[in-house]
Amino acid sequence: MLERGGETVTSAHKANLSVIGDQMPVRFERPSWLSNILCALFLLFLLWSMSSAGLSLSDLLEGLPNMATIAGEMVPPATDRAGPMANAILVTFQMALVGTVIGILISIPVAMLMARNTSPHPIVRHVARSVVSFFRTVPDLAWALFFVASVGLGAFAGTLTIIIDTIGFCARFFAESMEEVDPGPSEALASIGASPIDRIVVVLLPSAMPSFINTSLFSLEKAVRSSVVLGLVGAGGIGAELAVSMEMFRYDQAATIVIMIFVLVFAVEQFSSVIRNRLLRQNV
Repeated sequence: MLERGGETVTSAHKANLSVIGDQMPVRFERPSWLSNILCALFLLFLLWSMSSAGLSLSDLLEGLPNMATIAGEMVPPATDRAGPMANAILVTFQMALVGTVIGILISIPVAMLMARNTSPHPIVRHVARSVVSFFRTVPDLAWALFFVASVGLGAFAGTLTIIIDTIGFCARFFAESMEEVDPGPSEALASIGASPIDRIVVVLLPSAMPSFINTSLFSLEKAVRSSVVLGLVGAGGIGAELAVSMEMFRYDQAATIVIMIFVLVFAVEQFSSVIRNRLLRQNV
């Protein structure tokens, strides 16, 4: 026990102060000069990018009356071409569904070539990853233009585009899911003489299946939204109807198409949400 300035400080009290000091939050470290320079360069590049992006408050304010005019011409939505529009929205969903299913089926063997625990050789794994990365890097519209020039206008070009996009999206996540599977059961099967194919079928695929389903549902949602845009370049679907309506200044027809697109996307998202919730309840 020590006396200091009329106060009594015990060893236990000093120990408590030491513990409190250890629990104090760590203060931010002063950034280095390199970090300050990089931050300043980023801010300068951001300001330059904002200038290059053409942001203009005056143009926005001048465009508000035009927006109000177009919105007024969209009400009420036209129903004179409801039949062809409904058929186009159905084709849009069919493109997304077929393209997604075929893309998923192709993604599973491709993912096996990409995963470290299933790929037959590192060279094969790197080649497969490079191809899938290329599929994922090229934008959907670029693939759509390529297939429209190759096979012609229509839904087939859009379906091929969605297949390529689905492979680029699903194969990567399928491979990561298989790499995250617990290696214990697979090693146990290998110790009793099971072949690699047996281990994949019995252990890897069932263990990764919930992740596969979740990724597939997200892919379907993504494909539905993409298929709407693909029609703008002639790859089939409702996008072509939307482009024609806007070009003909039939904003009332465009409003009907937008409502149909919203209903389709909303329905697909709700369906995916229900399936994902059921999977989560089964895994708990």
